[in-house]
Amino acid sequence: MKKQLLSIKQLLLASTVIMSSGLAFAQTTVYDVIAGSPNHTYLTAALDQEGLNTVLDVNADQYTVFAPDNAAFEQLILDLNLSGINDVLGLADLSNILQYHVLSGSVPSSAVSNGQIVNPLHNDNTLKLTTDGASVFANQAEVNAADLMGSNGYVHSINSVLLDSETVADIAIDSPNHGTLVAAVIEARLLPALTNPYSELTVFAPTDAAFTAALSAMNISAADLLASPDLTDILLYHVLGAEVLSTGLSNGLIVQPLSASNTLKVTIDGADVFVNQAQVTTANVQAGNGAVHVLDGVVLPGETVADIALDSPDHTTLVAAVVEARLLPALTNPFGELTVFAPTDAAFTAALTALNISATDLLASPDLTDILLYHVLGAEVLSTGLSNGMIAQPLSTTNTLKVTIDGADVFVNQAQVTTANVQAGNGAVHVLDGVVLPGETVADIAIDSPDHTTLVAAVVEARLLPALTNPFAELTVFAPTDAAFTAALTSMNISAADLLASPDLAYILLYHVIGSEVSSTSLTNGPVPTLNGQDVIVDLTTGVMINDANVTDADIASSNGIVHIVDGVLLPNLTSVEENNKLDVLVYPNPAVNVLNVTLNSNELFELTITDLNGKNILTESVSNMSNMVDISNLSSGMYLMRIANSNVQSTTKIQINK
Repeated sequence: MKKQLLSIKQLLLASTVIMSSGLAFAQTTVYDVIAGSPNHTYLTAALDQEGLNTVLDVNADQYTVFAPDNAAFEQLILDLNLSGINDVLGLADLSNILQYHVLSGSVPSSAVSNGQIVNPLHNDNTLKLTTDGASVFANQAEVNAADLMGSNGYVHSINSVLLDSETVADIAIDSPNHGTLVAAVIEARLLPALTNPYSELTVFAPTDAAFTAALSAMNISAADLLASPDLTDILLYHVLGAEVLSTGLSNGLIVQPLSASNTLKVTIDGADVFVNQAQVTTANVQAGNGAVHVLDGVVLPGETVADIALDSPDHTTLVAAVVEARLLPALTNPFGELTVFAPTDAAFTAALTALNISATDLLASPDLTDILLYHVLGAEVLSTGLSNGMIAQPLSTTNTLKVTIDGADVFVNQAQVTTANVQAGNGAVHVLDGVVLPGETVADIAIDSPDHTTLVAAVVEARLLPALTNPFAELTVFAPTDAAFTAALTSMNISAADLLASPDLAYILLYHVIGSEVSSTSLTNGPVPTLNGQDVIVDLTTGVMINDANVTDADIASSNGIVHIVDGVLLPNLTSVEENNKLDVLVYPNPAVNVLNVTLNSNELFELTITDLNGKNILTESVSNMSNMVDISNLSSGMYLMRIANSNVQSTTKIQINK
């Protein structure tokens, strides 16, 4: 009969545990609540073995127990690679683990606040409490049955066993320099993830100073940040789902953080390590569940100008160069405003061929950083902010960039913009079909001269800057001074505006350019062909004369040729142009893609020649009075000169090919 009464008492006790909070019998202690639960038999066995059953069974004291259920212990066995519950009971620190689950005092779930940090009986570490209204967590463990009340406190059943080892969260919490980060983690309810002792994490932890600088750059307050719907994504962008020490990092390494919005880019420059734009100031602070690297900046997951290149299949050489030059920190800075002119792989291939070097040679070049920075402006400039003749200073101070706009076509130096206004969070990217180089060109010599303003204005108006800034060209320019233009304009009885508006302007200017590099000592008496198709006459009888103009300063060298300053404007024979108009020469379409239609109203046979603006002969064929279809499908996009001539007459037309 006594045994039967005891069984009834045990059944009543077990039913009490399952009942909702507040309905326990008066003398049912927190130990009784646990021992009477069929879901906490492993915990009961552990408490009994370590003698904690007598502690929790004292009515005079008040306790709060976070009680892992049987499923939590089964997961612990898997996580610790144990063979069964007997191995758990054999853990040397089992008593400490159990006491880490117990608070001194009675704490119902209604008294739990988000981010609350409390000391358990075993206080080698604290417990971090998280609540989002519907759920309550102690460290990583979620409460699956709350407020199971005993006579001496509360039991909150949890779905994971807590371990008292230091976590990546503890490193930040214990740091005097990470108050903002901790507040953000609490607000985003990320303490459960970062306190999980079974995880392997890497946290890039911005300091308070880093957050202050970021908030200032974004012009928001800390309260604004904590209220941001992007807060969780920003924080998870600082966390990797594996432990990676500094020895596991390499220059150019791209890793996926817990945020899926973007990747993190690692740069190693000697002893300095950067994650995006932020420098690691303290590395390898290890915890039980991973490592922390302290950052001097906040990284943001928005797309940057670097990402546009990284995500493009056509910019692998540019990306390799940026990585090698350690420029990823500058281009991933989310607080920057940049404009990147991005040459394609095809552009780099052409440039390397022209320079007769390999990609490896380029990456090893001491000029690599300067070349790359020559492609970057320190402000965001969309195509609508570009104008013909605009001169912009890139991040490289070696030289300026020269912009040409010819109808719908935009050029930066000699390179054409093929795709404009690819916008990112920190600027814009314009794709180029060529690599621009910062060396001084024949155009720079004129631009930098106070005595050649009219020549520069004319070159800009004629859209010849792309030809004269081409770093792969070899040119000779006879450069008339402003005084020479003044005299020429007076003799022609026209104004400078008339000259700039003349349909013959490009034709006149190209008469001043030879498509090869010719020093004054290499000149000989006689005719020399120019880019417009006509010859200038060299006379060395008294000094150096080109037609009727004197060379007053010779052999000014640049990276793409030589400039000889002359005291007169060289004027080509424009009669042929007038006669050509009478012949009703029709060239269409212009711009063209694959075919040019050329019709001549003449019974004579003509030779048609297409040259590039470096004077290189690209195509030659015969044309007559019939309509002629000229195949230009093998020609690349760009500006060319088409000369139609026979023994009696010649004309030159500028054509544009757009692929």
